Amino acid sequence: MRLTQGQFSFLPDLTDPEIAAQCAYALDQGWSMAVEFTDDPHPRNVYWEMWGAPMFDLKDPAGVVIEVNACREAQPRCYVRLLAFDASKGFETLRMSFIVHRPPDEPGFELIRADGPGRNIGYTLRPYAADAPPGRRYGPGRTP
Repeated sequence: MRLTQGQFSFLPDLTDPEIAAQCAYALDQGWSMAVEFTDDPHPRNVYWEMWGAPMFDLKDPAGVVIEVNACREAQPRCYVRLLAFDASKGFETLRMSFIVHRPPDEPGFELIRADGPGRNIGYTLRPYAADAPPGRRYGPGRTP
């Protein structure tokens, strides 16, 4: 299964030059960049771990790619995403978000159906990766 969150999620993974081009666009708009990672990419988990500090004063997309690569190297079994924030209205507004790194193994999600009163049916997602403890959820050494 391939996780689809954010922009470009249905396209093949972006290369570093393509990531740099997206960063150049965001920086040209005056947006700030940030890198985040997680081993729990559930669609409702919007709070990923921040990699370093947001890059508010950065003007060169190469600096963003350097941070992305540092996060990839330090967290090879996690998802890594890049965010662009616009503060032109006096508050941070998310303008861009896309995944720039995936773990080697993406086990996917189980759809769980729950029958409720009055023939109501509810659904929820449970990640298969949650069967393993944090830090061992993806890649080699993953235990179901």
